[in-house]
Formats: sequence, structure tokens, C-alpha cells
Amino acid sequence: MMRVLEAQAPAKQTATDTISTLSGRLASATLLEDRRAAILGLRSFAKDYPASVASGSLRGLIACLVKDAEDVDTLKVVLETLLGLFNPNEQSPEASEEIALWLADEFTMRQDNLTLLLDLLETPDFFSRLYSLQLIQAIFTARPERTQECILAAPLGTPRLVATLDDPRDAVHTAGLVLLNDLSQASTELQKLFVFEDAFKKIFSMIEADGSLTQGGIIVQDCLSLLANLVRFNSSNQTTFRETGGVAKFASLLPGNKKPKKTRTSEDEDDWVSPQADKNVWGLLAIIRMFLVRGSTSTLSNQNAFYKHGLLQQVLNMAFDPSTAAPIKVEALNTCADMIRGNGPLQEAFAYLQVTPFYTSAVTNGTKSPNGIMTVHVIEALLSLALTPAGIDFFDARFAACECILAYCFRHRGIRLHFLNRAIDGHKRGEDETPNVLTTLITGSPGSQVVDPYRVWFAAVLAFHLIFDDAEAKDTLMQVSEGDAESGEEVVTCIQTLTANLIASLQLGEDERIAIAYFMLLSGWLFEDQAAVNDFLGEASSLQSLVQNALRPGSDHTIVKGMSAILLGIIYEFSTKDSPVPRAELQPILTSKLGREKYLDVISQLRQHPLVRDFEIFPRDGMSGGPLPDVFFDETFVDFLKDNFSRLSRAIDREPHMEVQISHKGVDRNELDALNGELAEKKSAIEKLQAELLTAEQRLNQEQADHRRTHESLQSQVNTIKRINEDLHRNHDTEVDKIRREHRQSILDTENKLNLQINALNNKIKQAEKDTSLAVNKAKQEGDEKFREASKVRTDLERRLSEAHRSRQEALETIRSFEATQRRTKEEIAIVRQTISTLEVNLRESEAQIDKLKHEREGLEKEVEKHKGVKGDLEKKVQDQTWKVKDMEEKLGKAEKEVKEKEEARAAAQTELDDLFVVLGDLEDKRSRDKKRLKELGEEVSDAEDDDDEDGEEDEDDEAEDEE
Repeated sequence: MMRVLEAQAPAKQTATDTISTLSGRLASATLLEDRRAAILGLRSFAKDYPASVASGSLRGLIACLVKDAEDVDTLKVVLETLLGLFNPNEQSPEASEEIALWLADEFTMRQDNLTLLLDLLETPDFFSRLYSLQLIQAIFTARPERTQECILAAPLGTPRLVATLDDPRDAVHTAGLVLLNDLSQASTELQKLFVFEDAFKKIFSMIEADGSLTQGGIIVQDCLSLLANLVRFNSSNQTTFRETGGVAKFASLLPGNKKPKKTRTSEDEDDWVSPQADKNVWGLLAIIRMFLVRGSTSTLSNQNAFYKHGLLQQVLNMAFDPSTAAPIKVEALNTCADMIRGNGPLQEAFAYLQVTPFYTSAVTNGTKSPNGIMTVHVIEALLSLALTPAGIDFFDARFAACECILAYCFRHRGIRLHFLNRAIDGHKRGEDETPNVLTTLITGSPGSQVVDPYRVWFAAVLAFHLIFDDAEAKDTLMQVSEGDAESGEEVVTCIQTLTANLIASLQLGEDERIAIAYFMLLSGWLFEDQAAVNDFLGEASSLQSLVQNALRPGSDHTIVKGMSAILLGIIYEFSTKDSPVPRAELQPILTSKLGREKYLDVISQLRQHPLVRDFEIFPRDGMSGGPLPDVFFDETFVDFLKDNFSRLSRAIDREPHMEVQISHKGVDRNELDALNGELAEKKSAIEKLQAELLTAEQRLNQEQADHRRTHESLQSQVNTIKRINEDLHRNHDTEVDKIRREHRQSILDTENKLNLQINALNNKIKQAEKDTSLAVNKAKQEGDEKFREASKVRTDLERRLSEAHRSRQEALETIRSFEATQRRTKEEIAIVRQTISTLEVNLRESEAQIDKLKHEREGLEKEVEKHKGVKGDLEKKVQDQTWKVKDMEEKLGKAEKEVKEKEEARAAAQTELDDLFVVLGDLEDKRSRDKKRLKELGEEVSDAEDDDDEDGEEDEDDEAEDEE
């Protein structure tokens, strides 16, 4: 029995067949419940069989977004199914990245499909807004460029997306925030549109609602990411941010200002700090630096705005606050450097700011603020931070402090000279309690250099920037010397002292960073400065040490060997025959002891070293993982080395007698261009004059040849004229007699012709006079006839007008009779009475038209009488009058027609009134019959009803009499 039942059971249905059945049901269902049931079934298969569901029902699901948009439950199921297709199970056999691409193409290739999702953001339903945002996010992940294009093309696309940030539900505005972050990363157009929709204000509102920087969490980080996307490399948005009060928002968010905190349930949590607080503050500082990109057109305006709102002092205080974390200190110092770099007024004002130093024990000349805290000028604090020996943990902060000082001196010659003079004065007095750049370089701290080589390195970098490409600064620093000649001490110049420290560092095997620091400073100092080169060559033994260091065996110490060769090349390039070691003696040292090939090899290895070749891509921080950071070179020095590498490579090949002439004063380019222009003009003028001279000579030769030919031609013509003159004298008398006879004969012929023409003209004149008189008489007769015809027309017109007058009188009488009949109508037929009153108004208008026609007739009569005496224009005026008469006849015909139509309308109204009376009579008869029947049946009829019947009969009698 069981086998029989199993054999009769239907075949087991597969998942593919089920999906196909559900897809067909979704496509053909007309009822909402049927579609919802089909979608529920498809949702259960979406994650496990995404390809099957998408191929069979994707367009049907999208169509449901339109059909069932008002049904929240169905809409939710549809969106969940679509999300399941974008995010299938990893174990699904149909899971593939191509499915997401295909689904995204279905939405992005048709603008309407993506617009549907954007339209759903207008609905207040939680799931509709959340799932729509997640779907757009999934589509953007698969097809970012097309999605951006569709959002740009969609009406109200960006306003709806930005409006999601105002949603009070965390899930919705978080999803909107993430989507806006992704959309704004690579599209400048979307960035501008988001800002136009007041995105800045919404972002700051979300930050404050989440607890600001100190108490905010991941939401604040996402808001800062979106803010960074909107302002990065976008001058337009930065200007909008600056003009809409965004800088003041920065000041209120950063530590040091009062700002609202997120409400907590316990008073103990008022000072609660989020674990993300440091990341939030660091992120905001990084955003501020995006406004201060070097070379940007809006950087100067942003710097002024930040300084105006006190951000510079606020960020400095945060950098020197002991409670601030180290990464934030570094970012704050870098931000301060960006705020003042290249802005002269701010660089000058920066030196007057005061802060609390890191190392209060090292600074005793500060001043106390009203709250008892020691404060010093910011430059002193920065020097203390950069030049005070410290561990590797403080490297980033020291490097940032050095960058801040360099920004203070950046492209401001006055500040550089002032800073250098202060350093020189402090070094000479020896009473400067703040670490001194020059003192650090000249004396140093041998005990600490092994542990902290960056103390000398930072001092060398600062000195390098102070004198680089500045002849006056180099001359000022050259005046520094050690030793008192009056006391019998040996005087050692600053260059020689620095060189001695360099040689000692190489010989003692100290950290390479110390030697590299001295190499950088000496290379920048000696370059294009013959006086400095001569000062260096005053201690000739240094040359031998540099050559020996460049010849050091082994493949290590590539940088130090290369820097030694670079310094030797600079010395030879800018030395002279008057140098303490003349060029003729320097060349053998380089070519014989060092060797040309070795020289080129070591500087080439330096150029190809990763720290030089890939300098831009190496991080310059303390996170190298070794005992010391991998920071060896300064950025400006690397650029200097790369720019002059070719020149230094060729220096060894220059002959000793070929000296380089250097003029620190330089040449005025404008004067040089002007002189070149004048020279070119003079050359062109000379060439032009030479061409004109050659042309003039050719023209002179041509004119001389023409003159000779003309002279010969004229001579031949004179001879010809002489012969002709003789012939004319011989034939003159004969010709004169012949001409006289011909002249007399022509006069006679002309007189005869003229007499004949005069007679013919007289005859024509007489005939014309006769024809003219006849034409005048004929025209006069025709004019009289036309006048008589006009008179007849006028008579006929008067007759017609009288007939029209009689017709009007008859119409008036008819109207009066209609009015009398109208007064007898009852109030129950108010509609008919209104129609009749309308007809009366129309009739009065007709009377007005008739009166108007009568006035026109009188005017025409006067016009006819006035123009009786004018015969010349009679024909034309009669014709005009004839047309006017025709117009009057047409108007009279229209008036008569309108009167006739009104009479017919009145007759129709009267007929309708008669019909109503007949109907009323029938109703009264029926009522009377009903009463009689009631009486016969024994029913009582009230007297009031009888009275009503009698009144009705009397009213009918009165109406009958009125009709008679």
C-alpha cells in the first residue's frame, strides 16, 4: 500500500522550479496580497540563489517599487530581497561578484530605476529610507562612476541624500553619512552640490549631537571624513566654508574653548572622554591643514581667517599642553607651521605669541601669566623643544617644532636675518639660556651626540635655511670666529670650526647623521660663495681628510663618501687662482689622489641611494622601527642636490684657468630684456636700411635706362612732328576752303529741318488743346451724372432709414406687450423670468445700436452736403459713401435678425410657460381625484386641504382670465 502511495505522489520540486514559479506569479499577479506572497517566497531564496532570483524577478521587483510604493510592508520586503541579492551567502553556489555588477547595471543603465530609490528617501518610513540608502551604497560599490552620474542627473537627488543627515534615527543618518562619504571622495561636482545643500551645518550639528570631539565616537569620525572629502583640493567649497562661519565652528570644537557636551545620565560622567577623542582631534587638525596646502590660491585667505578667529594661539596652546597626546602635539605644530608659512604679517605676529614650554627647567627667562603658569615666547619654546636632547619618543614633536621655525622664516628675508643676528649675539655673549643654533653647531654636546644625534642635525638644518641662497646672511655668519687675537689666542673662523667638527665626527665614527648635518650646512654655505670657499681652504688639511673619507674602502658609508665628494666638487667649482689653495693645485688632488672615476662613482652612488632617490616617498617620522628614525636629509637640500648634480658631475672636468664668475647682485632681467630688444631693433633697422639701399640702387639704374630710352623716343617724335608740320602748311589753305563750304551747307540743312519740326509741333499743340477741351467737357458731364446718381442713392437711403424706424417702433410695441405678459408670470418660474429679463437687456442694446446707426446716418448726410461743391474727388467720396451705406444696411439687417431671434426666444419661453401651466393643471386634477377617492373610501380630508383646493381653483381661474 505504501509503495502505491509513493508511486502516486507528485515529483519533488527543486529550488530553481520554485523560484521560476514565484517569478511568474510576481509578474502576472494583479492583487497586492498575491505579489507580496510571491516576494516573500523570493526573499527566502535571494541569499542562497541570487543568480536565479535576479534573472527571473529583478525587473518585477523593481516594478513593485512603483506599483506598491504606498504599501510600506510590501516595500520593505522588496527592498530586503534586493539587498539579499547584493549580499548573498558566501557558501552559496551562485555567489559571484558578477551578480553585483549585473544588478548595479540594471539600476544605473536606466535613470528611472535609481531615481526610484532616491524618491523613497522622501518617505518617513524607517525601513524604506534605511534600505534605500543601503541599496544605493551597494550599487555605488559595484559601479561608482555610473552611480555618481545618475545621482547628478536625478531631480532632487543630492538634496534628498543630504537631508538624511537630519533624520533623528541613528541608523538612517549613519547610513546616509557613510554613503555621502563614498560619493564625495572623487566627484568635485557632487562635493559642490552637497555643500550647496548646507552639508557643513548638518555635519557640525551631528558632531555636537554625538558629544563633540572629546565625547564623540565613530559618528564624529565619519563626519570628519565627510568634511575632509568636501574641502580637500576644493577652493570653492573652502571659500563657502569660510564665508558661512565654519572657521568659528573649528575654534569651538578644538580643545580650549567651551563646547556643549553630550547629555549623560550620571553627573559623574560629565567629564567622560571617549576613547576616540584623540583620533577626533587629530582628524580635525588634519582637516585644518587641508585648508593650508602650499601653493593653493585660497591658502592666504584661509590663513588670515584662522588667525582672525584665534586658531593659531589655540592650536599652539594645545601643542604645548602637557596633557595633550604626542600625535596631537605633532599635528598641532605642523598645523601652526602651515598657518603662517608664506604669510608675512602672520610670520611677524607669530613671534609675539607666548606658550608654556615643555622644558620649564631649561627656560628661566619666561614670564608668569595671571594664573601663575610660566610662559615664554613661542620661538624660544620651539628652539628648546627642537634642540634639547630627548629620546626617540619626542622625535616627531622635535621635527614638527623645527618645521614650525622654518615656516616662521620661510621666504621672509627680514625674519631670517633677525633670527641669525639674535643667534650670533647670543653665542657671542654666552648668556643665552635658550638653546642656541650657532652654539650647538660650534660647541655641541659630545656626551649626548651619541644618544641624540638629532640635536646637531636640527641645528644644522635651521642654519642651512637661514643662509641658503642669501649672500648677506652668509657674509654675516662669516664674521663669527672663535678666539681672541689680542690675548694671543688663535682665531678660528666659523667655517673652519664647523669643518673641524665634521672631521672629528668622521674620525670618531659618530652617527652618520651628525656628519651629514655638517655636510649639508657647508655645501649650502660654500655653493656660489668664493669668499666662503677661500675661508674653508685656509685650513688645507681638511682637504686631505675629505679625500681619505671619499676613498674609504667597502660598500658601506655610501652617503658619507658621496657627501665628501660633493663638498670637494663644490670647493673646486668655486675656487680661484687667488684661493689659499689655488685651482691649479686643487685639480691634481681631485684627479690624482681621488681620481675622476672614483669621484663620479661615489656621487652617482649617492644620487642613486634610496634615501636621496626616493626621498619623497619615505616617511619622515619616528616610526622606522630602529633605534633612530631614518631621517638623514632635509627636503630643501635634497632638491638642491638633485638640481645641481649635473653641474657638480662636470666640475672635475673644468680646467683650472676656467673660473666661475659669480655676481651676487645679479642682473636685472628687465634691463637685460630691454637691451636685447634694443639690439634686435637696431639689427632689424640695419637690415632694413641695407635692403632699402639695394632697392634704391636698382631703382636708379632702372630710371637711368628708362631716361635714355625716353630721350631717344622723344627725338624720333620731334623729327616726325617736323615733317607733319611741313605737310600741314602745304595743305592748310585747301582744307580751310573745303571746311567753310561744308559748314555753310550744314547750316542750311539744319535750318530747314528745324522749320519742319516747328510746324509739326504747332499742329500737335492745337490738336492737344482740342482733345483737352473735349475731355474736360466729358468729365464734367460724367461728374454731373455721378452726382445725380449719388442723390438718388441718398434718397433711397433715407427711405430705408424711415422703414427701419418703423420696424423699430413695431419692435418696441412688441417688446411692451412682452413686458406686460412677463409681469403676469409667477415667482415659481424664476428661471424663465430671468431669461426674459436677459432678452430685454439685449433689446435695449439693439435700440442703442439703432440710435447709433441713426446718428451715423445724420453724420453721413452732413458729410454729403459738405462735399457737394467738390467735383474732383466726388467719385471717390461717393464710392466711400456707398460702402458705408452697405455697412449700415448690413448692421440694420443684423439688428432685425437679432430682434427676430429675441422674439423667437420669447415665444419659446412662453411655450415653456404654457407647458408648465398644463402640467400644474394636470397635477391639480389628479389631486382632486385623489381627495374624492379618499372621501369615497371613508377617509377624512381636512378643511385646510379643501381651502387649498379652492384657493388653487381660484388661482387657476385668475390665470385663465389673465391669459384671455
